[in-house]
Amino acid sequence: MMSNSPDYALAILGTLQAGAEVTTVNPIYTAHEVHRQLLLSKPKLVIGNPETIPVIKDALKLSKMNIPIIACKGYISNELPDGVISLDELANAVHVDYDVLKEVSRTPDDVALLPYSSGTTGLPKGVELTNRNIVSNCAQQNTVGLRHYQDTTGSYQDAILAVLPFYHIYGLSIILLHKLSVGVKVVTLPKFQPQSLLTTLQEQKISIFCAAPPLILFLGSNPEVKNEHLENINIITCGAAPLPKLDIYRVLSKAKQNLDFLQLYGLTETAPLVTTMPNNGKNYVTAGVAIPNTEIKIVNNDGNALGPNEVGELLVRGPQVMKGYRNNVEATKNAITEDGWFKTGDIASIDEEGAVTITDRVKELIKVKGYQVAPAELESILREHPDVQDAGVVGVPDPRTGEIPKAFVVVKEGSNVEEANILNYVSERVAEFKRIKEIVFLDSLPKNPSGKLLRRVLKDKHA
Repeated sequence: MMSNSPDYALAILGTLQAGAEVTTVNPIYTAHEVHRQLLLSKPKLVIGNPETIPVIKDALKLSKMNIPIIACKGYISNELPDGVISLDELANAVHVDYDVLKEVSRTPDDVALLPYSSGTTGLPKGVELTNRNIVSNCAQQNTVGLRHYQDTTGSYQDAILAVLPFYHIYGLSIILLHKLSVGVKVVTLPKFQPQSLLTTLQEQKISIFCAAPPLILFLGSNPEVKNEHLENINIITCGAAPLPKLDIYRVLSKAKQNLDFLQLYGLTETAPLVTTMPNNGKNYVTAGVAIPNTEIKIVNNDGNALGPNEVGELLVRGPQVMKGYRNNVEATKNAITEDGWFKTGDIASIDEEGAVTITDRVKELIKVKGYQVAPAELESILREHPDVQDAGVVGVPDPRTGEIPKAFVVVKEGSNVEEANILNYVSERVAEFKRIKEIVFLDSLPKNPSGKLLRRVLKDKHA
């Protein structure tokens, strides 16, 4: 649980070399959010930095767990908190017996990474990504015509900016693990700050820039961003959410050199890459074509395959598809068909050339600044409020963040609780990007005969 840093790579690679699994946590999460992941993943060890240690300690108390904490260097303070072990001391210790690593048993089918994702619906679930999933997806990214880097030689080395967080699969797998595997220099930034981002682009001669939509908006609309900041960049990739063409053209108009701007598509459950635009591609409305050894198809509500340009749910099959959701047989069965197709929950079409266009989501996840927010998680917290009888949450459009969570609440009989009280209750328990911005009080919520909340009806009728 920490921000991007060189130590993050050491912690990840060392853990994997020791044959253990890695689960990552957003460093801005509250103790309430972290404790839930601790209970689900049951770790033997937690690694943080001075900024996150207090929250980790509170989360461990909430979880009634007593496990060692290792601290890496912080970007604000390097002071080691009480009761934690220094990663530097551990790494430089002369008395450690590394022979034990020779006995570590690791197979292609062992789980390597355990990120938590909301899947198509519901509370976050542990996604089991095996060594085979990760290595396959790295190899798939090395295909001539689809690769996002140049070979490292005696006189040239690409540099990639790692400002997208490593706790997210895009940052961890595509930026950190894959780029290290092909000898690209990875330059880390602990968080997005306009001036440090622009300085780093220039000073470090960044040639590869992996982005999510908010970063593209910043590059295109901020007057501080000039050609000199972009002059070393050969390629920009953007994932996490579809991007309007106008935003892409704004960035391209600032760059004097010929710059590749490629949209791509993937999910936590696919380790993550599924499709990418081919190099020199200019069809900006698509998310590109399937990478090698990956099958994709569009199906209707009955699961029947559709033809070119027909709209339905996108399914994926390939060596990068997860093993399943941790300790959740039912969710795994609902997500992966018997013949190995993963149901993405995204509405899309595939044209005659094999290019995928994402049009909507079946899943009810809310996308705030490219981050996923699960309505079920917020609903669960709302229902814990002593005055709340029932709750529903949907995403509504927002010009600044893409979407924001909006809540619909049924209060208990006789209650006169105010909106601000409930908003504060939720805000204390979740990271800032998950905070509910508005509450509408209703007498009842729309549900189907089995009692399942109908968020689509809620959205259409009230949002």
